[in-house]
Amino acid sequence: MSAYADPRERLISDVKILLADTEEFLSAVGAESKDKIAGIRPRLEAAMRRARTQAAEVEAAIDARAREGARRVDAYAGDHPWQTAGMAAAVGAAVGAIIAVMLSRN
Repeated sequence: MSAYADPRERLISDVKILLADTEEFLSAVGAESKDKIAGIRPRLEAAMRRARTQAAEVEAAIDARAREGARRVDAYAGDHPWQTAGMAAAVGAAVGAIIAVMLSRN
């Protein structure tokens, strides 16, 4: 997951900046200073664009990682069908045992 830490950290940083600029914008609106509002708006818009871009990058990275994981699982299942069937049976037995225990308590 360290490969995805940098975009995530940048996104968190951009969201913090966006929140700070939004708070400043709201306080300026309360003070009704048109000059101050006009100065804050471009920063706020830029922060929103950066946050959207970073969110899209993080989403793409997560999607790519999930697709790669699914591809690996599919390849393993194709290469080792009996081991896969055995694991599925073991998981099914464990889930069945848990359900049986839960139902017997009621």
